[in-house]
Amino acid sequence: MNRFLEHTGAEYPIIQAPMGWIAGSQLASAVCNAGGLGIIETSSRETENCIAEIKKMKELTDRPFGINLPLLFLKDQNMINFVADSGVKFVTTSAGNPEKLIEILKAKDIIVYHAVPTVKAALKAVEAGVDGLVVEGGEGGGFKNPEEVSLQVLLQAIRDKVDVPMVAAGGTVDGRGMAAAFSLGAEAIQMGTRFVSATESPVHLNYKNAIIDAEDTGTLVLNKKATPCIRALKTELTKEIYEEGRMPADMFARIKELYFDGNMEASAGLSGQSAALIMGQKSAEDIINETISGFREICSRMGKMSEGGF
Repeated sequence: MNRFLEHTGAEYPIIQAPMGWIAGSQLASAVCNAGGLGIIETSSRETENCIAEIKKMKELTDRPFGINLPLLFLKDQNMINFVADSGVKFVTTSAGNPEKLIEILKAKDIIVYHAVPTVKAALKAVEAGVDGLVVEGGEGGGFKNPEEVSLQVLLQAIRDKVDVPMVAAGGTVDGRGMAAAFSLGAEAIQMGTRFVSATESPVHLNYKNAIIDAEDTGTLVLNKKATPCIRALKTELTKEIYEEGRMPADMFARIKELYFDGNMEASAGLSGQSAALIMGQKSAEDIINETISGFREICSRMGKMSEGGF
């Protein structure tokens, strides 16, 4: 039995990433209703709005869903306390040491997976008592470790050290990537950029089209020598920041203008390298169904190859 499915109760081992301001009830419920696991974000730091979105999920889906708690961005204890008492049984933690939250969440029988970008971080998280890991390769969008490690290498290196369930995050948009991740030890995949461009995603069409139109070299890693380091779409603004080597402190002050008004030069449009593999806007249901069918077809073909049918 797949341990991720046992932990979450989801139909399929596919998570939607907890993108700030984007991963609300509209998108997350669509993912849940299609058989995946929708995750509600709290990284926007808009505590009351995030709480409202969590409550709304229970009206939009009767499927299980999860919540992300980014430790670095939690401005008070209110969100943690609400999540602990919300009845949600699956939480991902990120951007910090999960040790401080484990006791609180475990007291409520909540399963906790922690996002890690390195083997060292994975070992610390497992030692702290997490139930699983979201393994974030350098290909993924958003906040990154400046010392990039590809998902292919990271999954193998972590699996060599620990035996907890791993969710592969970064570079996956379909069944091909899912099959590759599972062959390296993953038991689920997380997709962010693919779902940002989904029909149910609340972002402006300009942002979705920028993802769909991106080439394989269409993203840049910014701010490698400072905090935060991010991967974002290549625009005039991000190219300028890339050349300068440092991101302005108010980089995300106008992020909602980019996300929801479509001004692609207002801030950095976070995106993974997987944007190069996304050819059009699709519903969450189509994304999940096509990913699962593609995964099964590849596994069937590889099974025949293992029997000598090269």
